[in-house]
Amino acid sequence: MPTKPKNQPGPLAEAGNYSSILRNGLVCGVVGIDGHKKITVFSVEAERLTGLAAAALTGQPVEKLPEGLRKIAGEIFTTAKAAADHHIRLTTATGEHRDVRVHAVVTAAQGKVDHLVLILNDLAAAQQLEVNLRRLDRLANIGTLSASMAHEVKNAIVAVRTFVDLLLEKQQEAELAEIVGREMKRIDAIISQMLRVAGPAKPDIAPVRAHEALEHSLRLVQHQLNEKLITLKKSFAAGDDHVAGDLYQMEQAFMNLLLNAVEAMGVNGELTVTTEVAGAAGGRPAQFRITIQDTGVGITPENMGRLFETFFTTKKHGTGLGLPITRRIIEEHRGSISVASEPNQGATFTVLLPLAGG
Repeated sequence: MPTKPKNQPGPLAEAGNYSSILRNGLVCGVVGIDGHKKITVFSVEAERLTGLAAAALTGQPVEKLPEGLRKIAGEIFTTAKAAADHHIRLTTATGEHRDVRVHAVVTAAQGKVDHLVLILNDLAAAQQLEVNLRRLDRLANIGTLSASMAHEVKNAIVAVRTFVDLLLEKQQEAELAEIVGREMKRIDAIISQMLRVAGPAKPDIAPVRAHEALEHSLRLVQHQLNEKLITLKKSFAAGDDHVAGDLYQMEQAFMNLLLNAVEAMGVNGELTVTTEVAGAAGGRPAQFRITIQDTGVGITPENMGRLFETFFTTKKHGTGLGLPITRRIIEEHRGSISVASEPNQGATFTVLLPLAGG
């Protein structure tokens, strides 16, 4: 007669392991109740949803369950039939409220319940999944639309660029020619990026002087500063501004931050732009730090967490794309961006970029 190999788990051990996997691995909460109305199973997810511990409930009467689950179980034991799915609100031991859908599975004989299993699903998680799916669908549609629009705009830009070049030949204002030429190239680069679609282009890395990119971005918002009588305070204290990056993408990120600051302020506001080299710390090399501070309306606590969320905006005609795009650009340059703000106290955006030698 064949013998069982040593160290091989027997049927009871295997059943125990299988039961443990089911109890601890399911994404839904499971509450098992036997025919004597005693709790036999209380999964990890059930613990999270109710705030109760399985160790304290296993073997206890069904009356120990939270009120909503207790009522459903009582109804089923009375009728010996599975009730329709219920939507209930559970209040945890810590006072939190959770909206839960409860599905019952019953085995009964001769009008008496043998086993009852309550399956709990967190409705908040399901609702969040639905929101995320809608957002992904919206993003996919916008990507397709952007690609088709970019294609048409690119064709028009070719003609515009030709006429601009002809005009600049007749009116050779050095600074004007430089700004217009540079911006036309940047527009062309942005459109080319959209055409690569529906995902963002990776930055075209090259040596960049960050101060030059900042100066150019500031020149482009100077008109808005003048209109609102906003005072510009500038302190470029960084001794080293050499970073590796995509010039046009960096200017796009700086422009978004500067325009946000201008739009947040009323007349006679103050815009402060500073740079410095952040010293090496914790094994991290020295970094180039840019700080953009305004004296505007600030950001409310409830909006802080959503600030970089795609399509989230508090502006009447905003798109909700400026800050998400800015963060993506900064992160693709191996940098980081953070914000500090209080309502009516302005906002301070800080960007950290690795120095070229780092």
